[in-house]
Amino acid sequence: MNKFKIRRKILNLRKHKLNKNTRINIYKFFNFLKKKKLTGISVGGYYPVNYEIDDLEILKKFEEKNYKISLPVIKNNNEMDFYAWSSNNILKINKYGIPEPEENKIIYPDILLVPIVAFDNNLYRIGYGGGYYDRYIQKLIKKKKFLSIGLAASFQKIKKIPHNKYDKRLDVIFTEKHILI
Repeated sequence: MNKFKIRRKILNLRKHKLNKNTRINIYKFFNFLKKKKLTGISVGGYYPVNYEIDDLEILKKFEEKNYKISLPVIKNNNEMDFYAWSSNNILKINKYGIPEPEENKIIYPDILLVPIVAFDNNLYRIGYGGGYYDRYIQKLIKKKKFLSIGLAASFQKIKKIPHNKYDKRLDVIFTEKHILI
């Protein structure tokens, strides 16, 4: 099955199956990070839309631990940058209907939370097809060492994601049931 068909199938499935109880176990999430002994102090998250796994509780917990929080801002040419954000800040709506922070201070995250449409055991993912996260991960690789963590529901897993040289493999994928490394 090609990416387009996978995307259409899983987005439809996500719309009908995802509910408020499908969430990442925040304690398992932070215990995993504690074992990794990460030294970074910045996290790039996303504002959940279109039945994505909600990462706002995770971001608030990071903020309580004094991490710098950031969200993406969509740029021209299917690019994006992450800008500082606090849960107390007002967000603006971009051309895709996604809330974004004001463009004040660019942050290069030490931990990057990535939304997923579909994924496989090899830690490849499919997003919405614009390549935003693949481009951003490539850009960030050139700047620093970081941890990319995909967030998804377990039912979004498929046998194999077709990928090419532009598709970036994630470091970890968390679901409500599993941690794939």
